[in-house]
Amino acid sequence: MMRRGRFIYCFSLLAVLVPAMEAMAGPVVTEAATNRVYGVMEPALVEIAYAGTEIFSYEIAFTGGIKLGELDLEIRAVADKADIFEIYALVTTEDSVLNAIYPVRDIHLTNVRGVDRFPFSYEVWQKEGYNYRAHRFTTYDQEQGVVSYTKNDKAPVAYKVDPPVHNEFSAFFASRLMPLTPGSSFLVPTFADKRRSEVEVRVMAKEHFEETVLGVVDTFKVSPILKFKGLYDKRGDTTIWYTADECRVPVKITSKLKIGSVTATLLSYENPLCSRYDKSGQLVKVNITSNTQGKAVN
Repeated sequence: MMRRGRFIYCFSLLAVLVPAMEAMAGPVVTEAATNRVYGVMEPALVEIAYAGTEIFSYEIAFTGGIKLGELDLEIRAVADKADIFEIYALVTTEDSVLNAIYPVRDIHLTNVRGVDRFPFSYEVWQKEGYNYRAHRFTTYDQEQGVVSYTKNDKAPVAYKVDPPVHNEFSAFFASRLMPLTPGSSFLVPTFADKRRSEVEVRVMAKEHFEETVLGVVDTFKVSPILKFKGLYDKRGDTTIWYTADECRVPVKITSKLKIGSVTATLLSYENPLCSRYDKSGQLVKVNITSNTQGKAVN
C-alpha cells in the first residue's frame, strides 16, 4: 500500500527548505568553525506573498507522467488579526490512477504569526485508504522553545528545541522569500525527526523555462542537502525552480527516488498583489532576461 510519506514526498522535501530566521535584521553567522549564514526573508517579498490571498495548485506525477494526485496550497489572512495567517494544504489522489486502490485526502492547517511568520499551531486531518483516519495537532512555543505533538486521543509529547523553528509548511513559504544568488548557500534550521536540524540550501543556477502555466519564465534552481530522514522518507535528490521575480512562484519540484522520480508541476497560481500574472496564472508582462541562452528545462 502507498504510504502518505511517499505520496507527498516531493512537497515535504521542498517544505523543509527554511531557515528559522534567528535575527531578522540580517544574516547571522553560525559557529566560527562553519563560517556559514542563515537565510533571512526579504521584507518586500513578504508583503507580496503574505497578502492572505495567494493560491497554488500542483499536479504530482511519477516518472513517465503517471499522475499520483494533486496538491492545493493557500495563504489565508485571518479576519481581524493583521499579523496572523493560515497556511492551508490539501493533498488528494482524486482523478489519479491511485484513487481506486488507495484514496488519500489529507488536510493540513498551519497558523503563523508575527513579522517572521513562525508557526504557533499545526493541525492535520488524514483520510487514507478505506480505513485509516487520524487527527494530529502540534503547538510551537517559540519563546520557550517547546514543540508539543499529539495524535488522536494520545497524551501530548513535548520536545525541547532551540527557538525559533518552522514546521514544514511555514518553512516552504518562508524559504522562497530569502535571497537567492546563484553559487551561494545558506543554512536552514528546521524541526524534523523529533529534533532541530540544519539543512544546507544551495542556489545552483538560473535556468530558463519556455513553457509553464505562467508562460516563459526564468527561474532560480535550488537544491537542499538533506542529512536526516525527517517526518517523511526524504531519500533522494530534490530540485526546486522558483520564478526569478518578485513573486517567487515554485513552478516545478522534482525528487529522485531509488527507482524513477516524482515531479510536482504548477497547474495554476493566483495572487492579486503579484501584478506580473493575471488570475488564470498567465504571464501579463515579461521583463525577465534569460541567463541560460534559451535553455529549456523539461
